[in-house]
Amino acid sequence: MGVARDWFEIRRPVSGIRSVVLKTLAFLIPLTVWCLVSYSPYVWHPLIRVTDPGESSFLQVDMRLERSAFFVENTKLLAQQKKPGAGVPANPVFLPAPHEVGQAFYYAFVTPPVRKGDPWLHESLLHSAKIIFIGFTLAAMLGVPLGILCGTFDVIAKLTEPFIDFIRYMPAPVFGALMVAILGIDDGPKIAIIFIGTFFCLVLVVANTTRNLDPALLEAAQTLGTTRAGLVFHVVLPGIIPGLYKDIRILIGSAWTFLTVAELIGAMSGVSYFINQQGKYRHYDNVFAGIAMIGMIGFLCDQLLAFCGTILFPWQANTNHRARRGLVWMMGWLSVFKGGRAPEITPEILAKVAAARRELRRDIEVELMERPNAKR
Repeated sequence: MGVARDWFEIRRPVSGIRSVVLKTLAFLIPLTVWCLVSYSPYVWHPLIRVTDPGESSFLQVDMRLERSAFFVENTKLLAQQKKPGAGVPANPVFLPAPHEVGQAFYYAFVTPPVRKGDPWLHESLLHSAKIIFIGFTLAAMLGVPLGILCGTFDVIAKLTEPFIDFIRYMPAPVFGALMVAILGIDDGPKIAIIFIGTFFCLVLVVANTTRNLDPALLEAAQTLGTTRAGLVFHVVLPGIIPGLYKDIRILIGSAWTFLTVAELIGAMSGVSYFINQQGKYRHYDNVFAGIAMIGMIGFLCDQLLAFCGTILFPWQANTNHRARRGLVWMMGWLSVFKGGRAPEITPEILAKVAAARRELRRDIEVELMERPNAKR
C-alpha cells in the first residue's frame, strides 16, 4: 500500500528512475502487444497462409485465405483422394510483423521507387518537412502578434476573436478545393491547409497565454511610468515568452496532423504520397514504416524543443526563480527603454513587492467578505 501511495501521489511529479521506467513502458507495452498479435498463433491469426498447395488448382504458395475456405478446399481434395494443402496461421496482409516493418525502415531508403519518376522516401520526407516549415512559419508570423494584441487590448479581442473562433470550427481540409482553385495544384494549397489548420488556434492560444500574465508586472510597469508601447514590448512580450514557446511547441504537433490530408490535395506529394502508393502495391510494411517515420520525426522535434526550453527558461522549474527572473527582466527592459541603467534587484525590493502583493490580496478578501453574494 505504501509503494502504491508513493507512485500515485496527487499532483506530484514522478522523477528519477521511476520516470525513466514509465517512459520506457509507454513504448514497450504497445510493442509487446504488437509482438504477441504477430508472433503468437494463439492470440489472433484469423487466416491461413498456404505453404504447400498440394494438388489443388486453387491454392497457391503464400496465399492467405479464411480458415473455413482453406478447410473446405482440403475437404474437397481428400474426397477426390488428392494431396491436401498445408498452411500456417497468419494475420491479414495489412498487419505486418514488427521485424518486417523494421526491415522496411532500411529497404525503403535504399530500394528505388516502383514507378520511374516517383520520389525516394528521403526526398518525400524532406518535401513534407518543407511544407510544414513554410505553413507553420507563416501562421506564427501572423498569429503570434495578433494573439498578443488580442490578449493585451480588449478592443482588438472583441473585434477579431469572434470571427476567428467561428473559422476555427471549420475543418481545414474543406478548404482544399477552394485552395486548389486559387493557388493551383502544386505546394500552394498544401501550405494553405497547414496555415488554416494552425493560424486560428494559434491566435486564441497566444491570446489566452497573454491574458495569464501576472497583473503585478503590469501594475509595476505602469507605476514606473511606461507607455502602452513600452508595456507591450518590454513587459508583456518578455513576460509571456516562456508560455509562448510552449504554445508554439504544442501547435507544431497539430500542424503535423494536417500534413497527410494537405499532401493529398492537388498533385499528391511528400510522405503521404509514398504511403498512398505503397498501399496500392500492398506493401503494408512500407506503409507502417512511413507512418512510424512521421511519428518519430514529430516526436524527436518535440523532445528537442522541450530540451531547448529547459536551457532557454531554466527558472520555469521554480516559482520563486520565475518571479525573480520576470521582475529582473521587466525592470531591465524598462531601464533600457528609458535610456537609463537597470536598477539592482535587492532583497529589500523583493520584500517590498511581496508585501504589496499580500496587502492587495487582503484588500480583495475583505471586499469579497463584504459582498455576501459574491463568488469566492
